[in-house]
Amino acid sequence: MASQRGKDVLLKVDQGGGTFVTVAGLRTKRIVFNAQPVDVTDAESAGRWRELLGGSGVQRASVAASGIFKDQASDELVRARFFAAEISACQIVIPDFGVVEGPFQITALEYGGNHDAEVTFEIALESAGALTFGVL
Repeated sequence: MASQRGKDVLLKVDQGGGTFVTVAGLRTKRIVFNAQPVDVTDAESAGRWRELLGGSGVQRASVAASGIFKDQASDELVRARFFAAEISACQIVIPDFGVVEGPFQITALEYGGNHDAEVTFEIALESAGALTFGVL
């Protein structure tokens, strides 16, 4: 697989009825997958090495991004979902890799800007259910 441009990673939010819209011009973004292990080590564990229970534990994904909203409608969509603490279907499009899709909650939304520049935002999302991965 060849290298991809970071600018091509997209964050899309379901605006209703399964129609996903790109919400912003993202300048930086990151998606992290975690799996919390379940430790089942006991006094009889070989050599006192930790043992984990496969297929158990809690899986989650976190998304962090920053950039500028592409328009007022995108800003309103994200802001409304944040203040309502809604769980929304989202897609994270990773070019030449695939699409991660599922329910997410916006857990942080920050606005900022310099006196001689545009308004920027930072957003954090946490998975709120099972995610799927589809190939582009």
